[in-house]
Amino acid sequence: MITLKKKGVVLFLHLICVCISLAIMDAVLSSMAGGLLAVGKNLFGFIYPKIKTIIRFQSNLEKLNKEMGNLTNLQNNVKGQIEAAERSGHMVAPAVTKWLEELEDIKNEVNSIEASMESNRKNKGIRCPTPSCCFPCTLGVEKSLIEVKRLIEAASFPSGMVVENYQLKKVEHIPGPSITGQSTAYENLMKVMNLLNDDVAAAAAGGGASRIGVWGMGGVGKTTLVNNLNNKLETAPAAAQPFSIIIWVTVSKEFNLERLQTQLLNRLNLEVKAGESMKSTASRLHERLKMEKRFLLILDDVWEAIDLDDLGVPQPQLQPQPEFPMGNKIILTTRSLDVCRQMKTDIDVKVDVLNEEESWQLFTQNAGMVASLPCIQPIAREVSRECSGLPLAIIVVGASMRGKTTEALWKDALYALQRSVPRIKGIENKVYRPLKWSYDSLFFQVMDIKSCFLYCSLYPEDCSIEVNELVQCWIAEGLVGEVQNYEDSLNRGIALVENLKDSCLLEKGANIDTVKMHDIVRDVALWIASSSKDGCNNRSLVQSGTGLNQISEGTLSESFKRVSFMHNNIRALPDSTIQFPMVSSLLLQHNFPLQTVPEGFLLGFQALNVLNLSETHIRTLPLSLLQLSKLRALILRRCWYLKKLPPVGNLRLLEVLDCSFTDLELLPEGIENLTNLRLLDLSVTRLTFIPNGIISQLSNLEIVDMTNSFYTWDTMGDVGSGQTPFDELRCLERLSALFINLNCYNLAFNDVSWIERLKRFHILIGPTNAKAAEVKWSGRATHYEKRMKWLVKDSNLEKMPKNLPEKYHFSGLKSLTIADCDLKFQAARLIGPEIDLLPNLEELTLRRTILESVSELVHHLHLRFSRLRIIKVFNCNRLKYLFSSTCFVPTLENLEFITVGSCEAFVELFENAKLEELVEHATSSQTLVPNCFAPNLRIMKLENLPKLTTLCRKHQSWHHLEKLEVINCNLIKKLPFNIQNANTIKEITGKLQWWNHLEWDDEDTKSSLQQHFIPC
Repeated sequence: MITLKKKGVVLFLHLICVCISLAIMDAVLSSMAGGLLAVGKNLFGFIYPKIKTIIRFQSNLEKLNKEMGNLTNLQNNVKGQIEAAERSGHMVAPAVTKWLEELEDIKNEVNSIEASMESNRKNKGIRCPTPSCCFPCTLGVEKSLIEVKRLIEAASFPSGMVVENYQLKKVEHIPGPSITGQSTAYENLMKVMNLLNDDVAAAAAGGGASRIGVWGMGGVGKTTLVNNLNNKLETAPAAAQPFSIIIWVTVSKEFNLERLQTQLLNRLNLEVKAGESMKSTASRLHERLKMEKRFLLILDDVWEAIDLDDLGVPQPQLQPQPEFPMGNKIILTTRSLDVCRQMKTDIDVKVDVLNEEESWQLFTQNAGMVASLPCIQPIAREVSRECSGLPLAIIVVGASMRGKTTEALWKDALYALQRSVPRIKGIENKVYRPLKWSYDSLFFQVMDIKSCFLYCSLYPEDCSIEVNELVQCWIAEGLVGEVQNYEDSLNRGIALVENLKDSCLLEKGANIDTVKMHDIVRDVALWIASSSKDGCNNRSLVQSGTGLNQISEGTLSESFKRVSFMHNNIRALPDSTIQFPMVSSLLLQHNFPLQTVPEGFLLGFQALNVLNLSETHIRTLPLSLLQLSKLRALILRRCWYLKKLPPVGNLRLLEVLDCSFTDLELLPEGIENLTNLRLLDLSVTRLTFIPNGIISQLSNLEIVDMTNSFYTWDTMGDVGSGQTPFDELRCLERLSALFINLNCYNLAFNDVSWIERLKRFHILIGPTNAKAAEVKWSGRATHYEKRMKWLVKDSNLEKMPKNLPEKYHFSGLKSLTIADCDLKFQAARLIGPEIDLLPNLEELTLRRTILESVSELVHHLHLRFSRLRIIKVFNCNRLKYLFSSTCFVPTLENLEFITVGSCEAFVELFENAKLEELVEHATSSQTLVPNCFAPNLRIMKLENLPKLTTLCRKHQSWHHLEKLEVINCNLIKKLPFNIQNANTIKEITGKLQWWNHLEWDDEDTKSSLQQHFIPC
C-alpha cells in the first residue's frame, strides 16, 4: 500500500489530460451544432464533475493508505493479544475470529484495486474511449475506505476478545494437599524445578534432562508433587515463565491411546474429529506442538510405556536447537521404575514416604485440634505412626478421626490399624483399593509373582527379610517355576524381588541383602489374601510379631494355605493332631522360648512344603517329621541347642536342608536317600564326622556350605579318621557352589580342574581348631548365596597359588576374607599391573592382619575394587587408614557398607592430608583422585576406634548415607552433614553423651538429625 499514493498521483494527472481532451472535442462538435455561446457552458458543465471526482479519488486514496496502515497495526496488536490469551488457556471469541476474516477480505480487495491501477499505468499510452473506464477504481477506493473505517471501529471488541467464563486449561488440575512443611517433598520439588530450568550450557555439555521420571509407591504423593510444581510454574512472573504451554494429562491404569490423544486435543483446543484415525490425530498433534516455543508435558499415573510417536508428541532432545535453545520437557509419574527405564527417562526422582515429624504435621492438619488433646495425643501419634509415612493413608485416617474426642474410638482405630483390619471409614476404598492396582498389574515371566508378593506378608511389620530365605521358600512352594538348576532358580527369585522393588511393593531392608514391606502395603496384601478372589489360593493365618505365648487351636482352620507364627514368644505347640490338608508353609522361626515340637502336632500337616523352625531353642525333632513326605525345605538355622535329627530317609522330595548354626555333631540317619537334595548347609556346626560314601550318593547336590564347621576335608580320607576324601565332592557333577575347610594346600592348587565348574566357592586352607570356631559361634552366618570366598588362614599371601592358568585368575570370586595372617609381600611375585586378580570382588573382610591400609593389597595384588560393595575390618591393630594415597586410589563407586571395629591405631578412613594435595593437583592420569570416595555409601559402622578424629574432609560427602553407627569413637567431634545432605539419613546410633557434645555448623542440621538419633 506504500506505492498506492505515488501511483495515484500519476493516474490523477493522466485523467485530467484525458478529461480536458474529451471535453474540448465534445465542445467543438457541439459548437458546430448549437453555436459558440454554448461552448463555454458545455465545456464547464462537462469538466467540473470529472475534475471533482478525480480530486475526491486522490483524497480517498491517501486516506485509504493511511487507514490501512492503522488497520495493519491493529491486526498485529490483536494477534499478539490472541496468542497471549491462548497461552493462558482462553478461547478466542467468535467476533474476533470473524473480524480477522473480514480484515483479510478487505486486504484482498485493496490489493485488487492496486492491481487495476498498475494495469492502467502500463496502458497509459492507449486512449480510453470514455472517461468512465477508470471510475471502477474510484468507486472501489471509496468502498474500501468505508469498510476499513468500519473494521477499525469494530476493533474495540466491546464483548471482549475471549469467550466469557471459558478458559482452555493448561493442566488438568487435581486438587491435593500442599507440601508446605514437608522438607523431603519440598526437596524433590526443587530438584524437579532445577531440572526444568537447566540452562543451555548444561544441555550442550550433555547434562540436564529432557525426560524426568517421578516414581514411588501408590499414595506417596507423586501427583501432589507435580501439582505443586504446576502451581509454582503458574504463579511465576511472565518474564520468568520457562514454558509457552503446560499440558497435564492423566493416563491411568486402563491405558487407551485414543483417549489420551483426545485429552491432548482438548488441552490444545483442537477439534476432535469423529472417525479420524489415531495416526492422523498424532500427525495433527505433532504439528501443533511443534509450533510451541517450549512445552512441558506431564503424563500423570503411567502404568506402561507410551510410544510418544504414536501419541503425536515430538521427541524431546537434550541438545538445544538454534531456534529453541531451551528444549521441551516431559515429566511422567509412575509406580514402576521399570516404566521409567522403558520410556528412557534421563533422571528418575523417587518420591518416598514422609518422616515421622512430617507425618504428624500432615495428620494433625487432617484430624484437626482433637489430635492435640492431652488424653488423645499419645494415641493419635501411634495412629499416625501406623500409617508409616504414607500421605494417602495419613490423610484418610486423619480425616476419619476428625472431631472424635472419645478416647475409646481412638484406641479402637489403633487396634484396627495394628491388626490390618480396614474398619476405619474410607480406608478400604481410598487406600487399599488404589494400592491393589499395583498388585493387579504384577507380571513376571511364568512365575506366580502375585503369590510371591503375598508370601512376603507372612513376615511381621518392619521385618527385614533375608532375600535368600525368602527365595528358598518360593522355590520350595513351586512359585518360581521349573528351572534346570538351583542356581538359576535363585537368580530368577532374586530378579523377581527386584521386580517387586521396582514396583514399590518391596523396599530395601535395614541390612544388606534384605527387603521389607511398607506397613500399609503389607496391610493391603493381608486384605487381598483374606478377602479377594486372588487370595483364594493364598489364604493365610498370619499372627507374626504379635507377642503370642501360645497357639490356640481355635485359631486354626482347614482352609488355610500358609500359617505364620514367626517372631513371637511361643513356649509350647498344641500336642494334638488337627488336620490341615492345604497348608504348604508353616513358619515358626524366631520363637526363642520354644523347646519341643510335640509328636502329634506335625501329623496334621501332610501337604507341607516348607517348615521353618529357625532361631528356636528346640533340642530335637519328633519322628512325625518323617510323615511329611512332600516337604521340600527344612530350615533349622540358628537352633543353637539342636544336637540331633531323626532319620530323614523318607523325606525323598527334600531339596533344602539348612542346619547352619546348630549344635549338630552327626549327619542324620538316612541322609544318603535324599537324592533330590540340592542344598546342604552345615555351616558353623560341631560336625566332626562324615562316613565314607555318604556325600557321593547325593547326586543332585549343587550347593554344599560347611563354612566354619569343625569338619575338615582331606585328600585321602583314611577309614576311621572321620575325614571323607575330597574325591566324594569332586564326583558331584552338579556341584556349583562349595564352602569347606581343607587341611592341605597341594590338593587345592595342584589339581584345579574342579574349580572350572564351580560358580562360587569359599575355601579355608589350613587346620581348623575348635577354639577359633567357638569365637565365631555367635557371628552372623555366611550364606552361600551371598558370597564367593577364598579364605587364607594362619599363612601369608606368598602361599597363594603360583601355577594357576590365566582362566583361573579368580574372576568368579566375589568375597575375600583374610584372617589371622602376618601378610608379607615380595615385589618379584607381583602379577602384571594390567591384571586385576579379583575383578568381581564384592566383599572384603580383614581380621587380625598386619596391614597399615587396604591400599597395600591394592598395590601388591593390583586390585581395583571396581565392584566392591562391602568392607569389614576387625582387630587390625596396625591399620591406620582404609586407603592411603601412597598407591593407586580406587573410587569405590559401588561401596555401600563400611564396618571398622577395634583397630586401636586407626586415625582416618582415607589418608586425607595427602589426598587433598592430590585433589588439588589431579590430572587425567590413572592416579586421579575423585572429590568423593564411596559416593554411594549407605551404611557405616565404627566402633572402638580411640584415635579416629574425623569421618571425612570438606571435599568429601556422602549423599546416600542412611545409617551411621559411632560407638566409642570419642575424638569425633563433627559429623559430615549439612542441611543439603542430611535428608537421606535414617538412623544415627551412638552414646548420648557423645551426641550431646558434637559440634554443629548450624542448628538446622542438628535439628533435622535429632529425630534420627538412637542412643545406645
